[in-house]
Amino acid sequence: MGETDATVRTALRAVSEARLWLGTPYVHQASCAGAGADCLGLIRGIWRKLYGAEPCALPAYSADWAEAGAGEVLQEAAFTWLIAKETAPAIGDVLLFRMRDGGAAKHLGLQSATGRDARFIHAFSGHAVSESALTFPWARRIAARFSFPPI
Repeated sequence: MGETDATVRTALRAVSEARLWLGTPYVHQASCAGAGADCLGLIRGIWRKLYGAEPCALPAYSADWAEAGAGEVLQEAAFTWLIAKETAPAIGDVLLFRMRDGGAAKHLGLQSATGRDARFIHAFSGHAVSESALTFPWARRIAARFSFPPI
């Protein structure tokens, strides 16, 4: 299979894994399907399923880490471990969101459907891991798109 086929296969596996996390309660810094996860924990869990281990050790982080002047830590990590995309949205894209204008990018999700019924899977405070419509209020907050490295 060519790289494109491997990329698509990896993306579909990522979405299948993410759907297994649906209903997992939001727990800050957690990354355990069924027990608890935050947005980064969800992506970390998918990574572990795809590649077998975490890409690096993760330091503890506070709930307000992005407001504490930490810079673009999440975006820098995404550029290190994932593949930046400038192409059309695709199923399996890791979405990085900037929740306020001028603020650091601080939320992650995984695109699960494209087109008119675009959706993404994510964990956010006060909600279990869920699959949400990628409506304009969410879409306008996308700071970058990435793909998982092909397996």
